[in-house]
Amino acid sequence: MNKYLKLGAIGIVITVIIISIINVYTGVSTDKYLYSDIEKIPSNDVGMVLGTSKYTIGGLNLYFKKRMDAAEMLYKRGKIRYIIVSGDNAHMSYNEPITMQKELMERGIPEDKIYLDYAGFRTLDSVVRAKEIFGQSKITIISQKFHNERAVYIARRRGIEAIGYNAGKIIGINSVKTNVREYFAKVAMFLDIYLLNKQPKFLGEKIVIGNETKIKN
Repeated sequence: MNKYLKLGAIGIVITVIIISIINVYTGVSTDKYLYSDIEKIPSNDVGMVLGTSKYTIGGLNLYFKKRMDAAEMLYKRGKIRYIIVSGDNAHMSYNEPITMQKELMERGIPEDKIYLDYAGFRTLDSVVRAKEIFGQSKITIISQKFHNERAVYIARRRGIEAIGYNAGKIIGINSVKTNVREYFAKVAMFLDIYLLNKQPKFLGEKIVIGNETKIKN
């Protein structure tokens, strides 16, 4: 093996080690803030559901369904009083916040308890906007465990006392693909926080939770 192949192999090994360390560290450092038991999670005024599409090529997106299930249960058990639905509003035919709002209203959650964040293009955007736009210094983040690890880590680095409620786990080929993407997303998160000082794409006017003034489409 020539020296260039050796250097390449060493580089790959080092990269894998760094990626693994970042993922393990993120999980370990956020573990005490994540809950899967509805009885044990502390109450917060506001919960934030991180967006995803309702449908995939195979039909209903189970990640969406499980997040809606979790948000509904937290609200109806009195663990949260208001819900921010934060996601992508890329174009007229794709609007994650509106889709989540409609789903939650169909499940009996009043419209005036749901706040729409149309600029949650990335997890970092959603988390930072929860503080800067919606004025939340404490919040319950609702998504799957692997996603909550990253979201809560960002929140805590940005001065938000965040906890996460883990929506139901998904098993299957799609979950494998999602988990692989998340493995690299945590690396991107570290670059955003520690190297690039990444900020949300949009901020805007402040929204008061519990006030009749809301973001309008």
